[in-house]
Amino acid sequence: MGPDWIRDAVLYEIYPQSFADSNGDGIGDLRGVIDRLDHIASLGVDTLWFNPCFASPFVDAGYDVSDYLTIAPRYGTNEDLVELVAKAGERGIRVLLDLVIGHTSIEHPWFQRELEATGPDPAGDRYVWTTRPPERTWSSDTPGTPAWVPSPGPRPGWYLKNFFDEQPALNFGWAYTDASEPWRDAVTDLGPRRNIQTLKDVMGFWLERGVAGFRVDMAFSLVKDDRTPDRSAPLTADLWSEIREWLDAAYPEAVIIPEGNEPRTGAPLAFDADFFLVIMAEHASLFNNHAAGVLPFQEPGEPFFDADGQGTVRDFLDGWNAVKDTDPERLVMMATADHDFDRLRCGSRTPEQLGAALTFLLTWGTVPCIYYGDEIGMRYLPGLPDVEGSICNPSYNRAGCRTPMQWDDSPNAGFSSADPSRLYLPIDPDPDRPTVAAQQDDPASTLNLLRRLIALRKETPALGTRATTRVLHEGYPLVYQRGQTHLVVLNPRRDAASFTAESVREAVPVLASGTMVEGDTISVDGFGYAIYELADHT
Repeated sequence: MGPDWIRDAVLYEIYPQSFADSNGDGIGDLRGVIDRLDHIASLGVDTLWFNPCFASPFVDAGYDVSDYLTIAPRYGTNEDLVELVAKAGERGIRVLLDLVIGHTSIEHPWFQRELEATGPDPAGDRYVWTTRPPERTWSSDTPGTPAWVPSPGPRPGWYLKNFFDEQPALNFGWAYTDASEPWRDAVTDLGPRRNIQTLKDVMGFWLERGVAGFRVDMAFSLVKDDRTPDRSAPLTADLWSEIREWLDAAYPEAVIIPEGNEPRTGAPLAFDADFFLVIMAEHASLFNNHAAGVLPFQEPGEPFFDADGQGTVRDFLDGWNAVKDTDPERLVMMATADHDFDRLRCGSRTPEQLGAALTFLLTWGTVPCIYYGDEIGMRYLPGLPDVEGSICNPSYNRAGCRTPMQWDDSPNAGFSSADPSRLYLPIDPDPDRPTVAAQQDDPASTLNLLRRLIALRKETPALGTRATTRVLHEGYPLVYQRGQTHLVVLNPRRDAASFTAESVREAVPVLASGTMVEGDTISVDGFGYAIYELADHT
């Protein structure tokens, strides 16, 4: 199932609006990314993940698609994407696109056609409609949860939305049907089957143009009422198994990654990895200010990667072990942050606190993903305006993690030549904001630490996904052994810590900051970290 290359991949997520503006309109674009490919390649990453690039009215930053087969004009053209894929490929870099298939925009021609109709489409409705007041709803009007929305056009009744009201849910059927609720299509009915074929058509269109696969937004929101008590979502899993079987036959090198973790149904898994970052939403409100420094699965409370040193890795380890006990070969993707969550550097966190977190990400054994700007320690900026749906929960504004990339100390930090008032989001106003140019030649910079970590991971099999991970100490410092050859020591708190074990006596530091070995003891300064090669691993 799936290609082998993803096991050794290191990803880089690009929020295209905010990465690099080549034409001075204040919004990032594909040509800007092409112009910055040398920087991306210099990190050592080998896979790009783009947030949605398709045509959209941008009510939700492109997660409301109006045409799956056309690049949004503000980013460029289909030809620009093909050129980007080719030029990235010349540097050994693959490209993944973000596929939003649980819903579209209300401006999509499919929805407009059904909105103008007076009854069901003979070929099967692409969306879910009811002509009488719903007797019940599945949740509130909170973004990200299904709810009924009154029809804004000639078609009478209500449609089911998937996130914002402007994002109607595509019809992939329901887990059960009921004669008293005729809007419940079976997954084998015309509308759901039509949408499954369209999903294949959209994926095939971009795979033919060289992309390497897709990160799938809200991947398990497709079949409604499909969550069983054990959260297995069997009918949605069956749908993705059909897609996987098709990919294996038609595009065997293509990768698909879900948002979140894939439900376990007992059948072969369809996706190539679980994505741990979003799992934390099961314990902390989605889009709440709980991401930076918080490990996936960590219960609400003090972050582990925080200066006060009051956190725990136990919840994370329980979640990790649950995955690995079921399937030791299962890949897990984990990111520094993403477009929905705080950056690593938020609140009062300082650059010196990033080293331990980045070392963990690159050595734990996940498939790591670097969110653009985290390679230089860009800050999460609170209090920004609501831009393209960034405020979808009163307690959290996603705009703070979507600000323009900081390239140098020129106007607009080198992101754009536009007047600052026209920028997609404001630049970090701090005169000491980190930039690529300032860190480029500084051996002690976050940028060069990340480069060293990625290079070390790629040349050291024990630090990748194929070696075992054994935790030797859960607290501060966190200590774990990778394979038979390497030891990782992390102390993300401000106070010093130490660890004693006979195996460290002749350990050789491969990469270290603020650590020292004396006899059987490793002493670690506050915010210290190290990767050691064990002297005797025969």
